[in-house]
Amino acid sequence: MSITSRDKLIAKLNTYKTAFAEEAGFVNQFLDLLRAPRCYFRDHLPGHLTGSSWIVNESGSDVLLVHHAKLNKWLQPGGHADGDENIYGVALREAMEETGLKTVSPITEEIFDIDIHPIPPRADFQQHLHFDVRFIFQASQNEVLQVSAESNHVAWFNLDKVASHTENNTSILRMMDKTKQLLRSHQH
Repeated sequence: MSITSRDKLIAKLNTYKTAFAEEAGFVNQFLDLLRAPRCYFRDHLPGHLTGSSWIVNESGSDVLLVHHAKLNKWLQPGGHADGDENIYGVALREAMEETGLKTVSPITEEIFDIDIHPIPPRADFQQHLHFDVRFIFQASQNEVLQVSAESNHVAWFNLDKVASHTENNTSILRMMDKTKQLLRSHQH
């Protein structure tokens, strides 16, 4: 029997370590969700898996964010799995689709961050939860950016300026902290 992408994600979550209590509390909720056969589909309620990308420049000083049209806020690129159980592949695809980047390199293929957050109701769909698996990538700030139909804007932000543009979103602040820790560990 071959090991599926779902099995690999479950294994990674079972060994996932974080210094952030809120994030640690998400692990069992992810594992519970992964028991549901349709958890990778956007119509699965009360929530479903999504994949997103935290994209930093070569020096790690800046991060690429998209201004999400429906949510009207700056966020990391990401989106629905739509049945694709390779959540790393989903995050990579979304990184390129939502930014126009042609070259995105993983800093690691391990999980960078996980988050569960509510998505407000829309005319065509009720409020639900996104169980977001995040990966960290690197890209060149010199590459041409392209705004997708899902966004109003795409821009690089210095890590020190991100908090003011993201309404102090706790999960984004957590990824900023992790980025700074990662950079410090690579400098030693």
